Amino acid sequence: MEHHSKSGATTWNIVKLLKWTTSYFKLHGIDSPRAAAEILLAHILKLKRIDLYLRYDQPLCSDELTRFKALIKRRAKREPVAYIVGVKEFWSMDFVVTRDVLIPRPETECLVEAAISVLPQDSNQNAQDKPRRILELGTGSGAIILALASQRTEHLFFASDRSLQAVALAKENAGRHGLDKAVDFFCGDWLAPISNDRHRFDMIISNPPYIRTRDIGRLQPEIYKYEPIAALDGDQDGLWCLRLIIDVAYLFLNPGGSLILEIGHDQKTEVKKIIDRCGHYAKVVFKKDYSGWDRVVQMQK
Repeated sequence: MEHHSKSGATTWNIVKLLKWTTSYFKLHGIDSPRAAAEILLAHILKLKRIDLYLRYDQPLCSDELTRFKALIKRRAKREPVAYIVGVKEFWSMDFVVTRDVLIPRPETECLVEAAISVLPQDSNQNAQDKPRRILELGTGSGAIILALASQRTEHLFFASDRSLQAVALAKENAGRHGLDKAVDFFCGDWLAPISNDRHRFDMIISNPPYIRTRDIGRLQPEIYKYEPIAALDGDQDGLWCLRLIIDVAYLFLNPGGSLILEIGHDQKTEVKKIIDRCGHYAKVVFKKDYSGWDRVVQMQK
């Protein structure tokens, strides 16, 4: 039911705004229009999404309407919701995200699952076992390494990124989840800052750039207009970073250590060739994501 003020102007309440915004987003070709409307409105009102339906008839004041309208315009220009509200959920944890880092994606949780399956739980460790040393390359927001650290608190975690802004953001996210002492973050380009004579790891994990350069402009505008291209571009064949990591990571792994990587959905065959040519890995396993695509490869030194 519509409500009107004494002047006759329409009063916008929560349910009416959600309905109108959903239709507006549909008109502009926005994915998941209802979810986007809910997230943006909940952000403005400082509510959880479920609370929108508990207060469905709550009217908005003029300031709230003005700020909500500004967010609608940003989304209509295809700016990702996560950048607009500044937060993205991953592994049931909220991570601060900015345009300095990629937005964590659901399929990357498969990378975390693969890593967890390799790491022993505290209850399964013998008293004499040393904590495992885990390194993430290209940490971005820190979502992957922090998800791991939250699940396997007994191990030692390290993470690098060549972007100082990304490292600062990852540290901020670690603090948000009380994991600032659990992970050692540092700045560097892949494995360049690490001495393989002094530092060896039991696991190296990464979600490196793997999109072919020519394909980036064909991605959704939310991606190629707003997300950092350097974190997407895997060179002409999409395999440059994957090849670099595979070819040198074994030098930094302890015997029996694992290398676990996210790959493009159509890269299994070429990645297997790179691994075979390298000749330093065994027990190579490809794992599918929730959509059935080959998404993760894990191997052992």
